[in-house]
Amino acid sequence: MKYDYTNKIVLVTGGTGALGRAITAAFIASDAKVVSSYVIDREIEQLKKESKAVVELIKTDVTKEEEVEKLVLSVISKYGRIDVLVNVVGGYLGGKSVSELDEKEWNLMMTMNLKSAFLISKHVIPQMVSSKYGKIMHVSSRTGLKSSGYDSAYAASKSGLIRLVESLSEEVKDSNINVNCIMPSTIDTEANRRAMPTADHSKWVKPQDLANVVLFLCSDEANVITGAAIPTYGVA
Repeated sequence: MKYDYTNKIVLVTGGTGALGRAITAAFIASDAKVVSSYVIDREIEQLKKESKAVVELIKTDVTKEEEVEKLVLSVISKYGRIDVLVNVVGGYLGGKSVSELDEKEWNLMMTMNLKSAFLISKHVIPQMVSSKYGKIMHVSSRTGLKSSGYDSAYAASKSGLIRLVESLSEEVKDSNINVNCIMPSTIDTEANRRAMPTADHSKWVKPQDLANVVLFLCSDEANVITGAAIPTYGVA
């Protein structure tokens, strides 16, 4: 289905990663004006290639409040508003029991997966409330519902993200703002294939499939959906 995002200002945080690139390209193909934050320089050219359009890029560490505030102010000062926020920032750490896990590793997962979502939401929401319009999407995980063990920090951070989405959606529901998240399983990316070469990749979720779900949830066709954690892990 073709969605029309003409005249919509979309901010994608983490837009140069594999999933972020797919989401950015999908919004651009739907005629949105997309601003993407990034951290890793080498991913920029791949994003531009896949989006087939010039993407406005702003280097930002969204785990640092001063950088998040600067990012949001930059977008609003140029375009006047942010209609859609899609936060793709996150990371995975697993393979250790709780007793083996280092405090720094625990903090890393909480910072990447939960604090980043809190900070970008905190600074985008006031403008959306003022505009009486907004769509916010975060990326949680199937693991946020049920852990398989040896991933406690990741699982806790992604579960916390689901609760954050629920709370935010209640806070802004009277301002015509929808807040949701998707819960993918393993995403079919080059990095994951290198990390798990013997896995059955056919059961993994394609970034483009997730991008299609995000486009729907950020469209006005999904106005009745808010505070939801949407399963996006297929039959795997």
